[in-house]
Amino acid sequence: MKPIHPATKNGIFSPAERCGVIAFALAILLGAVDLRLATVPLTLLVMMCVVAPFLPRAGFFFPVISHGTTGENRVAITFDDGPDPATTPRLLDLLEKYRVPATFFVTGRRAAVYPNLIRAIIDRGHEIGNHSFHHNKYRMFWQPGLLDHEIVATQRALAPLGIVPLAFRPPIGITTPAMGKILTARNLFAVNFSCRAFDGGNRRIGHLSRKILTAVQPDDIVLLHDSRPDTNRSIEPWLNEVEAILKGLSDKGLSAVPLSRLIGRPVMRRKDERIF
Repeated sequence: MKPIHPATKNGIFSPAERCGVIAFALAILLGAVDLRLATVPLTLLVMMCVVAPFLPRAGFFFPVISHGTTGENRVAITFDDGPDPATTPRLLDLLEKYRVPATFFVTGRRAAVYPNLIRAIIDRGHEIGNHSFHHNKYRMFWQPGLLDHEIVATQRALAPLGIVPLAFRPPIGITTPAMGKILTARNLFAVNFSCRAFDGGNRRIGHLSRKILTAVQPDDIVLLHDSRPDTNRSIEPWLNEVEAILKGLSDKGLSAVPLSRLIGRPVMRRKDERIF
C-alpha cells in the first residue's frame, strides 16, 4: 500500500498547501479588480516558500516535530554530526556520570567509519537517529534524488549494527517540500529542535551553556553537537560547557529524558538480529 503523505492524513493540508490555496483565491479576486493586485498574494506566497525551509520549527511543507508533548518539566538532549572518536567516548562518560539519556543524530559516513562508537552509544542506553550520509548542507535539499540517497545510505550504514532509525533530522534543520514525501516513503519522520545555541557545529563554543540554560524551557528539544571543536585544545572547554548544561538543567528543575519519551513515539528500533 502506498504510504500516505503526513500532510494529507485525515484530510489535513499542510500550511504550505493552505497558504497556496488562499494566495491563488486572493489573486483571482484581486485580479478581477486590478491585474496588478493579483501579484501581491502570489509574491507573498513565494517569499514564504523561500524563507520557510530555514525555520526549523515551522513545519510549513510537512509535519516536523520540534517540541515535546509531556506538559512536564522535561527536556530531551540531542547531539548532531557524530560520531567522532575525539569527542564521543568522553561525551558518553559525561552523560553516564549525570545519568542523562541522549539521542545522537549521526551521519552515515561516520557511522560506517566508526561502528564501534555507534555500538558504544547504544550500549550506554542512548538513541540513534538519521542525520543524512554526508551532511551536505545545501546541495541535497534542492536535488530530491540526492536527498533520498543520503537518507537511504545512512539507513543502510546502520542496518548491519541492528539499528533502524525512525527519526530524521535535516542538516541545520532545513526542510523542503520533497523531503516530506521522501520521509513518508522511507517510513521516517522529521525531528528538529526548539532550543539551540547557534554554535556552528562546535565552531563557537564560548558561553554555550549560558545560551542554552537561558533559553531552555520545559518540553524543549535541545540541539548540541558531537564533533570536535576547531582545535583539540578546545575539547576540554567544550566538555566543561556540556557538563555545565547537564548540571544547570537540574538546577532549573528540568530533567532530561529520552527523546522518544518526550515526543511520545520511538525514534529508532532494533532489528531482531544484533550484529556486533
